[in-house]
Amino acid sequence: MNHSLTVMVSSLDNDVNYCCKIDLVKPWQFWSKRGSKSFDVEGNFVEVFWDLRSAKLTGNGSPEPVSDYYVAIVSDEEVVLLLGDLKHKAYKRTKSRPALVEGFIYFKKESIFGKKTFSTRARFDEQRKEREVVVESSNDEKDQEMWISVDGIVLVHVKNLQWKFRGNVMVLVDRTPVMVYYDVHDWLFGSSESTASSGLFLFKPDSGGGSSPLSRYNSASSCYGQLHEFCLFLYAWKLE
Repeated sequence: MNHSLTVMVSSLDNDVNYCCKIDLVKPWQFWSKRGSKSFDVEGNFVEVFWDLRSAKLTGNGSPEPVSDYYVAIVSDEEVVLLLGDLKHKAYKRTKSRPALVEGFIYFKKESIFGKKTFSTRARFDEQRKEREVVVESSNDEKDQEMWISVDGIVLVHVKNLQWKFRGNVMVLVDRTPVMVYYDVHDWLFGSSESTASSGLFLFKPDSGGGSSPLSRYNSASSCYGQLHEFCLFLYAWKLE
């Protein structure tokens, strides 16, 4: 595995990003999976603690662990963000108090490489279970098709993809309305010199405000401020 852990803290006032990247395989492949690191954010001391030694992965190529791990971010002796299921060990190691307001995921971006099938997992409603999202395309150059399914149920089927390479559609995921935007132009008309072409998919629970073009959702800022909603950005890199 050639994985790294990146922690980014953004300032809402001046839109400045503070980034802390940790290589999990160098220089010591095992021990680097447990450690800590600190950095300065506008004069505030921020610490990152992690333990990924026993982390279990999904097995579908996703780098995100599903159990037996923790990643904790500490500021002012408070755990402002805690990921993973080993919360007791995280609090014991950081020696910090829990935050008064529990953190939540409002934006997830994932890049997946494959030939025709791309799979990830996401929770569109924090109160409900995690869902398996699969994008699949055909290899027929004359009549290309695409399927988007959630938990094995096909919710989007696009025929004549060469003419409908951009679009959006409303689907229901366990009675939750979700807007699905897609742009696979580069799959069909990308440069032949590149080794991979990227398709962009956005999954966004709908709040009744109507649909918007995909170009408006090219960053996390489009989701920020709607705290009850969650955005999933899936970059599907198609390999020849």
